[in-house]
Amino acid sequence: MPEENLKEDQVESNIESLLETVSDAEVNSRISFEEFTDERALISSDTFKKKHMKIKVLEVSDENPVSKWKFGDRVKITKILVTIKHLATQQVEEAEFDIEAIELEMSEKRHYSSVNRWIPVEDIKNGYVVGSMHTRLISDAAALDYIIF
Repeated sequence: MPEENLKEDQVESNIESLLETVSDAEVNSRISFEEFTDERALISSDTFKKKHMKIKVLEVSDENPVSKWKFGDRVKITKILVTIKHLATQQVEEAEFDIEAIELEMSEKRHYSSVNRWIPVEDIKNGYVVGSMHTRLISDAAALDYIIF
């Protein structure tokens, strides 16, 4: 019984020492609950759940949206960084895409473009695009076989 009390005292002293080491600057630098973004919201998976994809926004256009009152605040994305992780091998692939150039190439070659580069501001979290918007951004690149996902 004395050994259990000794272990409990050691655990409590360890917890107290850990709490004491946290400085005020670190406490104030923490993000609030509203700013927190779950990593799973930023990832999209392929059909067989063998790959994960994340898209980081590298460049946005300074063009004003056509009708802000109807669609809300949106930004036109021009460049993205696509990161694909193969879950079986843990291999990571990264590629930078100029969506504007791909859109022009698609309209020249196929006389059609399916990409919609206008993304709501709420769907960009910490510089990454929410997973539900990934298909909108990479549809032309996938059609031209620049990306296989």
